[in-house]
Amino acid sequence: MDSATRSSAFTSLSRDAERNLIARTRPFAAQDTRRSWWEVGTTFAALLGAIALAALPSWWPLRIVGSVVQALALIRSFILVHDYLHGSLLSGSRIAKALFHTHAVLLLTPPRVWTESHNHHHANTARLAASASGTFTTWTAQQWREATALERLAYVVERHPLVMIFAYPLAFLGGLCIVPFVKHPLRYWSAGFAVLLHVTISAAVFHFGGLGVYLTAMVLPLSLGYALGAYLFFSQHNFPDVALREDPDWTHASAALEASSYLACGPVMAWFTGNIGYHHVHHLNPRIPFYRLPEAMAAIPELQNPRTTTLHPRDVLACLRLNVWDGKRGRMVRFRDVPASR
Repeated sequence: MDSATRSSAFTSLSRDAERNLIARTRPFAAQDTRRSWWEVGTTFAALLGAIALAALPSWWPLRIVGSVVQALALIRSFILVHDYLHGSLLSGSRIAKALFHTHAVLLLTPPRVWTESHNHHHANTARLAASASGTFTTWTAQQWREATALERLAYVVERHPLVMIFAYPLAFLGGLCIVPFVKHPLRYWSAGFAVLLHVTISAAVFHFGGLGVYLTAMVLPLSLGYALGAYLFFSQHNFPDVALREDPDWTHASAALEASSYLACGPVMAWFTGNIGYHHVHHLNPRIPFYRLPEAMAAIPELQNPRTTTLHPRDVLACLRLNVWDGKRGRMVRFRDVPASR
């Protein structure tokens, strides 16, 4: 089925049909506590093992392998924090709260900052009129035409691939920690604490482990992990057949089905990314634990024909080339495809 046909099918759902669809996802929001703790235990065991591999061997190629595995394990551990803050993973456990809040600070995603911005993202995905808090800014072709040169430059910089490559210092250390703390130090004190703790740990690793360990056990895995994480977040809502809507046409279900992608990947990457590739299911009901997302998709026919992307270089490039929303054409286009006048 092509994108136009899919778009027509989803937008034709009545409000009652959309409510019914969301209701049919609710049984999958019930978590298995033992399964949840197993997923937590295996994730942190993999992360600690990868850190050891990145820091201890004397043969540096083996440490590089450890760095890559650590980066992937960090992404999975972030998904666990993400699910906990959504209330879909061990939400009633004090131990889980202490673990995930601590890990969130270590990951440079202070819980309060992340929750506020991410909840806004979920409530406004694919709404053209909404502010860009918690996500990448997306302009319409008209906004691009009417913007000043300085405004255009800021927009281009925000969506540039280099910003994703350097997401570690720019998006996480800067955007999620330093900026909120500077603006509201009392409200976001944990963001300032995250920066202080990060600098302290970095200095300790460098002092006791030396430059080599600092690079392979900290700089490289964090840089790789945050870069891939930033791209995943970008591509989940910026892909060739995404559909954005004005407020009168916007619904929660259409945003999930039309503007949240399914990342087709193998079981290894699905494990390391915590099934976040089932993003259309997650946006339809964020209370579903990550390990039940495939089950929900398999059980509900409306979720089985998603807007799909992959990590193939061809698809990555296709996502990165999308710049602005052209409402007349009903799709994302490149800057050069925007006419100079209306």
